[in-house]
Parts: sequence; C-alpha cells; structure tokens
Amino acid sequence: MLPKDLIRRIRKLEIRTRKVVSDMLAGQYHSVFKGRGMAFSEVRQYQPGDEIRFIDWNVTARMNEAYIKVFTEERELTVMLLVDVSASNEFGSKDRTKAEVAAEVAAQIAFSAIANNDRVGLILFSDRVEKVVPPRKGRMHVLRLVSDILTFKPKGHGTDLSAGLTYLTQVAKRKAVTFLVSDFMATNYEKPLRLVGRRHDLVPVVIEDPLEQRFPAHGLVEMEDPETGERFVVDTSSTAVRGKFMRAMQAQRDERRKLFKKLELDHVELRAGDDHGKALANFFRARARRMAA
Repeated sequence: MLPKDLIRRIRKLEIRTRKVVSDMLAGQYHSVFKGRGMAFSEVRQYQPGDEIRFIDWNVTARMNEAYIKVFTEERELTVMLLVDVSASNEFGSKDRTKAEVAAEVAAQIAFSAIANNDRVGLILFSDRVEKVVPPRKGRMHVLRLVSDILTFKPKGHGTDLSAGLTYLTQVAKRKAVTFLVSDFMATNYEKPLRLVGRRHDLVPVVIEDPLEQRFPAHGLVEMEDPETGERFVVDTSSTAVRGKFMRAMQAQRDERRKLFKKLELDHVELRAGDDHGKALANFFRARARRMAA
C-alpha cells in the first residue's frame, strides 16, 4: 500500500498529465512514432483514384470486378523509459526537483503511448541499473511506473549513462522508441549512445535547473556535490567566479548538443519551472516536420 500523500501526488500528476496528453501530445506522438509497417486488412471494390498497384488480381478474376487490397498500419510499439535516478536529480531550485520533473515528463510520454495502444517499460539507473519494469499496457501499469520514479531509493549516487544504455541493448532485441531522461551530468557516454541510436529510435530528454546555469550573488555559500558528498565554499559575490561557472556550464551544454547533432539524435531540453507538456508538443511537431521534409 502506498502512503496517502503519495497517492494524492500521483493522482494529481495523472490528472494534469492526462489533460496535457488529450489536448496536445497524443496526436503529435502518433504522427512522429510510426508502427512497424503495413499489414493486410481486407479487400474491397476498386474506386476511382485508388492505387492500381494495390489491385488484387486473383479476387478481381473471380469476381469479374476490380478489387484492391487494403492495408493498415501495424501501430503497436514498445516504448522504453530510461530514467536517471542519481543523486544530482534530487536538486531543485523551483517548486519541483529534477526527479519530479522527470516523473512528470515520463508520465506524459507513457500516457501518450498507451493512448496509442503501445507498451511502455522502465529502466531506472544511477551508476548502475537499479530497477527494471518490463513493457506492458494500461493505466495502472503507467501509474506504477510513475510511482517507481517518484519513490525509488537508489543504491548508487553517481551517474553512468552507459549503464542504462548498455543494459537496454542486452534486453531489447526488437527496435524500441527509447526516451533517455537525465540531467546528463556524466562523461564518456558517446559510444553507448551511438550504439543505442543505431538500434533504436533514441530521444535524449535533458532535464535542467535554472540555478545550474546561473547562480545569484549571495556571498560565501557552502555547496555539496550530491553524487560525491564533496563540500566546498564558493564566493558567489565574485563576478569572476560566476562568469567562470556560467562559461563551464555553457561549454558542457554546447558539447552535449554537438554530440547529439553528430549522432543525428533529435533531443529535447526541459527546464524546471517550464511548461513541459508544451515543450514536448513543440518537439514532436518540429520532429514531424523534419521527417516529412
């Protein structure tokens, strides 16, 4: 049994997420992530304007009238959510931590998937694979995934993107739509990112907090690295210190974007405090336009 306050949080998140999905995401998701191909459905009489190449000549010969084959899209997909649960995701300068933003984003994606009759699975990772939930369908399954993201207590503190990505390549034998949800506070992940990008439809989802890009001048501030436990004092009133920090963070962001472009991965960047449903919808629309071009 889940605590009542957690049930309320999950229910509130479901209501908010379902509205976003029904208003913006479900149709966009369907147009961007296609099924495995086309499957034969039935035959019907030929009508002016139908493709001649779809005429079923055997049925046409028997019926003495032109009939064509009708095909439907094999829609069902497998969607995998790779969610970073390392200690750095517990940080949040707004009303929600990065972990809570990740849970909301994962819920929006998962509800979009089941609205299109797709299966959704979950891999939680830190510096190791922490938990795996096999792909299934249905509302209760999605609520379980959201609950796991919100409540799971990882054994590891660090971030190793290759841990989750490598595990996916080992267990997912068929192509899956894969959302990698992380703050990407990690290094040395180009090789597994490239491998997963080749085998699956991989979409990196970067979760950022505004304070990680620019912090205010508050004098001497003791800070702690949540992943290593290291503590240090920073003079935030120093223009030079703030400038160096901003340049370092921007360089990290530029390198990440450069890598995504090199690997031809469409990605989305989300900031705590923003409208994530709108940002996802904009991403889906932009991707649909690129695919149609």
